[in-house]
Order: sequence, then C-alpha cells, then structure tokens
Amino acid sequence: MIVRLNELEETAKTIISKYANNRLFVLNGEMGAGKTTFAKYFCNLLGAEEEVTSPTFAIANIYTSSEYGEINHFDFYRLEHLQEAIDIGLDDYLYSGNYCLMEWADIIIDLIPKPYVKIDILHVDNIDERELFVSLVKE
Repeated sequence: MIVRLNELEETAKTIISKYANNRLFVLNGEMGAGKTTFAKYFCNLLGAEEEVTSPTFAIANIYTSSEYGEINHFDFYRLEHLQEAIDIGLDDYLYSGNYCLMEWADIIIDLIPKPYVKIDILHVDNIDERELFVSLVKE
C-alpha cells in the first residue's frame, strides 16, 4: 500500500486492529524511510505515557501504557554481534507478551519467535509517500 507520511498514524491504527492478536512487529527500511515515525504513531495509539523517541543509542526504550502494560521499542542498528542482543535479555522481552517493535532487526531475526508481523517501509518517487508491505511471518 502506498501512504503519505501524514497517513502513517491511520495506517498504524489499521495494522494494530488487523493484527490485534500479535505483539511482535519488525520494522524494515533504509535510513530515513520512516520506521521510527511509524513506531511513534504505533506506540502513541497504544497509549504510551512517555514521549516516544528513537532508541538508536539506548538500543531499547520501554514505554508504559495503562491498557497494554509495557511497550518495548528496539533499534538494533548499532549492534555488531548477536550476543549483544542476548546480553540485554532480548528473550525476556520477546516472550513477555508485551508489544515489541523492532527496527533494524536483521541481526536478531533468528531469535524472534513466530508469528511476527513484518512491516517493510520503502521510499517511493514522491518524497512525501512511502510504500508499506505488511505480512504475518508464520514459518
């Protein structure tokens, strides 16, 4: 689907509704594609009480929602080794039942239990538009 940047919030709302039984979301896309912007809308729609910011330097940001409990937002861009993810207790997050949004997850993809929702965000010719491919990864 092609969406304008100002439609990302509505798109996030649709994805939350469509995948209401899922808690693991992998956000793929090149630098500047809109992964963190999408994650901000997603977390805000879930009722994140804190300001949603990029976890690039912290690797993980944890937000609180009165309705959903913890919302975990990861950015694995700076990881050089899979062991770094294991050392932060990634398994505890992934199996917590809480929402987990993961940017730059290629390095840890084999650790993510299935099913998870994969969201690919791509630039298109129009600077104000993105193409999103959303799929449920089961196997």
